[in-house]
Amino acid sequence: MTTQARVQAWAALRAVLENNLTFYSIKEVAGLGGLDLTEMAHLEQTAGGGASKGQLMTGIDRAFRELSDEARQSFLTIVTEEVLRRRPDVEPQLNQYLSRLGWTLVDGAIIPIELFDPRELAELPDEPRHDLIKAAQRFRDGDLSGAISAACGAVDKATAQIYATENLGDPGEASFQERCRKALTARGITPTLEHQLSQLGWSAADITPFKKNFEGALNQGTYVMQSLRSKMGDVHGTKPILKPLVFDCLKWAELVVRTLNDP
Repeated sequence: MTTQARVQAWAALRAVLENNLTFYSIKEVAGLGGLDLTEMAHLEQTAGGGASKGQLMTGIDRAFRELSDEARQSFLTIVTEEVLRRRPDVEPQLNQYLSRLGWTLVDGAIIPIELFDPRELAELPDEPRHDLIKAAQRFRDGDLSGAISAACGAVDKATAQIYATENLGDPGEASFQERCRKALTARGITPTLEHQLSQLGWSAADITPFKKNFEGALNQGTYVMQSLRSKMGDVHGTKPILKPLVFDCLKWAELVVRTLNDP
């Protein structure tokens, strides 16, 4: 997330925070987020009035501006979690505010809208979904090598589950591309798709080349992911990385996991 994006995310979160939490809850959440509350110690509510929520939020705004980019990111993450923990009912409102700025909430994490559809992510198994969200967060935060690792990890989790349920052996003995191919075959994805297309009225002449190209596309996509993991997925960030390819890797990971999850 860029500096400007963090400021935009705070604007959306700020509105929800001010309108839905009490004065002292806001102050507590800001402290948990890492702000120095001694700078706002003079802001107190009293029986006679005291400081207003608006004055408190202005103080938090000032403290937020003084944070480093890394500290701002941590602050946004923690405050989002704390707001949703206290008021889970405000999630739709926060999501609406964020969506206007190009962001969305998935499992309490703020990620770019263009990466994943939250509705589709919600239908995926927990373990690979968490890794996809992690990949999106890392991509958002500029950790491109980490994003590749997490995206491939999501596929690893999905294929490992199929290896276990279908008794396919040790997934660690196969390459990334091979384990994806075996998992897709074990799930019967292509025969199911072939039947569904036939039910829609497709002819065999149409289905055969489509099926061949569908299988080829998935096979090539997993090869691309395998190559990026090997050449760019260095956890220490020491290898050159092309951001558009990382974006593609995340989209391929979502496609493969979703395809494996299809009935």
